[in-house]
Amino acid sequence: MSAALPTSSREWHLVARPHGWPKAEDFALREAAVAAPAEGRILVRNKYFSVDPYMRGRMNDVKSYTPPFKLDHPMDGGAVGEVIASNAEGFAVGDHVLHGLGWREIADLPAKHAVKVDPDIAPLSAYLGVLGMPGLTAYAGLFEVASFKEGDAVFVSGAAGAVGSQVGQMAKLKGASRVIGSAGSDEKVKLLVEEYGFDAAFNYKNGPVRDQLKEAAPDGIDVYFDNVGGEHLEAAISSLNVHGRATICGMIAQYNATEPTPGPNNMAMIIGKRLRLQGVLVSDHSDLQPQFVQEVAGWLASGELKFQETKVEGIEKGYDAFVGLLRGENTGKMIVSLV
Repeated sequence: MSAALPTSSREWHLVARPHGWPKAEDFALREAAVAAPAEGRILVRNKYFSVDPYMRGRMNDVKSYTPPFKLDHPMDGGAVGEVIASNAEGFAVGDHVLHGLGWREIADLPAKHAVKVDPDIAPLSAYLGVLGMPGLTAYAGLFEVASFKEGDAVFVSGAAGAVGSQVGQMAKLKGASRVIGSAGSDEKVKLLVEEYGFDAAFNYKNGPVRDQLKEAAPDGIDVYFDNVGGEHLEAAISSLNVHGRATICGMIAQYNATEPTPGPNNMAMIIGKRLRLQGVLVSDHSDLQPQFVQEVAGWLASGELKFQETKVEGIEKGYDAFVGLLRGENTGKMIVSLV
């Protein structure tokens, strides 16, 4: 056991449930005492933690697929860091681990809830993005949920984000006939085409999504990967070919809405086109993890799969990073760096 353990750690607490857009006063950065780990537990100094769109839903006190954050308790989420004290077999000081207690500087957790990661295979932060939950979401959502097959034309919304950017590239690597992406800035559109190899991309702020999608995919699309919802979903239903499939991953366009948002007005097309729209939760696809890591690590090593991260420095910037993510200020995975 190390003699020089820190005695305190800063951590982000949710102190009020946001109504609409989260405000700074809904959160508080507080100090908590740190003690040596009990039996079967490890102490981890977090190096990076993740902020993700799904966390907005956990700030509401509603029943969902994952419990809401508790008020006046530390929030949680993906994090990667270094073991600084261990009272558990199989974990040593200096090991790097991925775990679920982010939003804090020091995490005290059962060792069984940590997974060792190798910083020699990829940068540690990559285990929160391309090799982590967003990457597996892209992989499972495209290949398993959307039943992607070679020759499919694929449309991805939120295509410059952590999940969308991987979906488009994976589709290309597996033989898509055409990959189209939408994003919220001309810079992101350029990135999609020039860096990630999308065949076409458009800025959804430059005109109706339905018109821009029809122009980018004149022969229609076979697969839609939805990270946005709203107008994008309506446009995709219009462009999907017969027996098209849509993976519904996120609806960031309406996460901060204070009134119910109207659904697509063309849902009758689902019948005639025999479309399949299916939601995806990454937790349902943990059996794909070994295959996913092996295949994606290979693509990363060969340079075939590219990724970007937006790093915000310092734990005190946790709230700013989260709200920036909801506003689309990130390119690729949004990460808070504590290094």
